[in-house]
Amino acid sequence: MDSYKKLLLANKAWVQDRISIRPDYFEVMAKDQTPEFLWIGCSDSRVPAEDITGTEPGELFVHRNVANLVIHTDFNMLSVLQYAVEVLKVKHVIVCGHYGCGGVQNAMSRKHLGLINKWLRHIKDVYRFHARELETIKDEGQRLRRLVELNVAEQVQNLAETSFVQRAWLTEQRPEVHGWVYDMQTGYLKEIAHMSPGTHLEPIYEFEFNDKTGNGQS
Repeated sequence: MDSYKKLLLANKAWVQDRISIRPDYFEVMAKDQTPEFLWIGCSDSRVPAEDITGTEPGELFVHRNVANLVIHTDFNMLSVLQYAVEVLKVKHVIVCGHYGCGGVQNAMSRKHLGLINKWLRHIKDVYRFHARELETIKDEGQRLRRLVELNVAEQVQNLAETSFVQRAWLTEQRPEVHGWVYDMQTGYLKEIAHMSPGTHLEPIYEFEFNDKTGNGQS
């Protein structure tokens, strides 16, 4: 049997399992979504957001890319973020990286990998920002783990520097922003960073809105 056909068969079994527990499961699910969380994770197939958090469909609004980056010129990610914050009104935004991340590992190298070099450049910048600390770590595996953590912390900072998040902080005192790392060898999540609404940023990154409603800034 072709491998893709196994997915279709598994889908049928999954549907029957859900219906056996709750006959109106899909009718209810199709009506609306009100997730409390936006998850920005890595595209790695070994890090399934719902599985590792024990959540059900409808609880997480999910965006994934290579090495879980928050880049201010990435309109895909920014569109997801704006929709999650301004329309879905999520209460938490989580950036989740993982140890053993291939994107972070390749960013540590000098390999030429084609187009993805442009993407990984952002992780190389994180390395440069923290080079003094990282280069004191002699073990390459431990250095990789630390860069994974630093990369997550940097993306949390990038989230806080967006106008979408700052406006919601000002007007609705949400969302909280979290940075986590998943350890594939243990299955556990580790908290790396956390920013509450109103956290002070460097002044150059703080937007000035015209009024308390947050108008006047896109």
